[in-house]
Amino acid sequence: MDNYTPESPNNDYYHRDYPRRSGAFKAFLFALIGAVVGSFLTAYFMPAIIENNIIQPPPGGQSPIIIEPGQDISIVPAVAQKATPAVVGVTTVTLQRDRYFGFLRRGEGVGSGFIVHSDGYILTNDHVINSGQAEKITVLFNDGTEKDAKVLWNSSALDMAVLKVDAKNLPVADLGDSDKLTVGEIAVAIGNPLGLDFQRSVTSGVISGLHRTIQASQTELMEDLIQTDASINPGNSGGPLLNARGEVIGMNTAKISSSVAEGLGFAIPINQAKPIVEQIIEEGKYTMVYLGITPIDVQAVRRQYNVNMTTEEGVYVFEVEKDTPADRAGISAGDIITALNDKGINGRSQLMRELHKYKPGDTITVTYYRGRTENEVEVTLVARPEGQ
Repeated sequence: MDNYTPESPNNDYYHRDYPRRSGAFKAFLFALIGAVVGSFLTAYFMPAIIENNIIQPPPGGQSPIIIEPGQDISIVPAVAQKATPAVVGVTTVTLQRDRYFGFLRRGEGVGSGFIVHSDGYILTNDHVINSGQAEKITVLFNDGTEKDAKVLWNSSALDMAVLKVDAKNLPVADLGDSDKLTVGEIAVAIGNPLGLDFQRSVTSGVISGLHRTIQASQTELMEDLIQTDASINPGNSGGPLLNARGEVIGMNTAKISSSVAEGLGFAIPINQAKPIVEQIIEEGKYTMVYLGITPIDVQAVRRQYNVNMTTEEGVYVFEVEKDTPADRAGISAGDIITALNDKGINGRSQLMRELHKYKPGDTITVTYYRGRTENEVEVTLVARPEGQ
């Protein structure tokens, strides 16, 4: 068979004569094949409930995969049915200056979002609302109603925004735990790809990567993203990425251009948004904390000054402001911060994302290098001063 070529008319594979079989034998053979194929199709395609089945791995493989009793094979329709009522369309009207003639004209945009509290709190992307510069923001709900929205908080660094509409008893999306994701598990995206003509489209795939970094602009990196092959297109931004239980585990934010690659969509882990959303709902606003330092990526310092650093990743402290949390804790210029509460810090962007998790008054452990000595210090965070 090493020289088998289907195109060859003289190949023995096509022209070998086989002994004739009796009719009874043929009937038995067809029945056997039918039984095997039938059982295979039933196992994989029948929309039934699995009861106490255990799939055994090949010899030498991992532990048996146990399917929980009562688990339905039709996962994606169930996720869509559960989550869709909490998914909204977000339309914007923005005044834009014409790049050639300089006059102002109105521009319209469409994105997605999802309801995080029944009293009208909605999570979406910062770029969906044009970084808070939209003249008018309208939210379109699953039942067809529309309401004007206002921006309670937004961050271009995190590409997140929280909107508020005047409504009560809205359906709410269940928020999952993005820290427990594993590569290969089911992922379902819901949103408005290419505008409201395709609103609440459902696409599915898997989690194809974790902790991804992409270049969002010339100056901004987006880090620690979820990668998925579930189809994500313009208009999906701000919509939920869900797990097999219908819980939001991410907010869709970007897609690699189709001219470069297919199946590369990215979502912001929902755990980045949770503390922000919780504080806004409880206090009506979000207050950012700060350390009181001027941070520079260690890698940037190494490239610019061609010097060896104690560690390859972290934040170089260029300056410490007087009477700030870092100053009071004894952190000095020249130190390199590598972790907050044992969470590794690889650069300035990640430092800022981690600080978003905390409130004024929280005490955290900062790990840093001074020379070649690793140190830990307790730092009590305060609110960032206005204008910083």
